[in-house]
Amino acid sequence: MSELTLMLIRFAYLAILWIFVLSAISVIRSDMFGARIEQTPRAERREQRRAQKTQRNRPKPAKRPRGAPTHVAILEGANAGETISLDDAPLLIGRGSDAAIRLDDDYVSTRHARIAASGDQWFIEDLGSTNGTYLGSQRLTQPASLQLGSQVRIGKTTLELRK
Repeated sequence: MSELTLMLIRFAYLAILWIFVLSAISVIRSDMFGARIEQTPRAERREQRRAQKTQRNRPKPAKRPRGAPTHVAILEGANAGETISLDDAPLLIGRGSDAAIRLDDDYVSTRHARIAASGDQWFIEDLGSTNGTYLGSQRLTQPASLQLGSQVRIGKTTLELRK
């Protein structure tokens, strides 16, 4: 091989070595200090546009017929007096942190029951709780229809569908 070829191979090898070293330093730097966050007006505008798109794509809730229930009121129990809107249906009822209606009651399961809508009709379903869910005085074994003023008992707590 000519001397010129050997010199070019050495420079190419040296360049590849330096690229490897600099990329390794970049990875270590991002692990230690975190990734760079763009704090420019351009990035803020991009975020605003992204938020507006998600707002536009979100379906609007259907209008409820006149006289349809709008919220659940807690009548008895540790959370008495609270009201929860039915706009975010289905509503999970229980002691768990993911429950929409969180009840501080020893007789309530983590995921106890669920209130959901099907068309214009509201239903309550027991989710396999230990102590059961009662509509009036009857224990639920399958999803049951809820009417305005229907009282649901879960543990020591009584809930009611209201307008």
